Amino acid sequence: MRSQPPARPTDRVALAVGRGLLAGLAGTAAMTVSSTVEMKINDRGASSTPAQAVAEVTGVRPADDTAQQRLNTLAHWGYGTAWGLGRGALDLVGQRGPLASLLHLAAVLGAEQVMMPALGLGSPTPRYGTSAAATDAWHHLVYAAATGLTYDALAGR
Repeated sequence: MRSQPPARPTDRVALAVGRGLLAGLAGTAAMTVSSTVEMKINDRGASSTPAQAVAEVTGVRPADDTAQQRLNTLAHWGYGTAWGLGRGALDLVGQRGPLASLLHLAAVLGAEQVMMPALGLGSPTPRYGTSAAATDAWHHLVYAAATGLTYDALAGR
């Protein structure tokens, strides 16, 4: 059974925000599983880029490795959860389903490719080679798909 859309615009926005945050959290969980499995397969360590980005933007400098790992985890989960708001915004402008997930993926990947080099945290991913670009794209695809599926399920679609 499909739920009726809320009558008031503020209700629509509130639902989109709530669904977006929950969907972003689910997408971040899926991406975390994907990247953890990939790191074990490829015998590589976790990226410290989320903590480095927070340090560049806020000036917060972790005191030691343990603090850096905590900041990294917090930044990863916070950033991914917050990007769920983008999925909610797409819904508010009438974009739903797979197309919305594709647009969301493009926004998340595009932001990464601009923001990280702008913060001095490396080059756009393709400059690291095909394998690195494909791995990065895969993890973000997992994120966008899980976020989209969760958002649509929460919306009763």
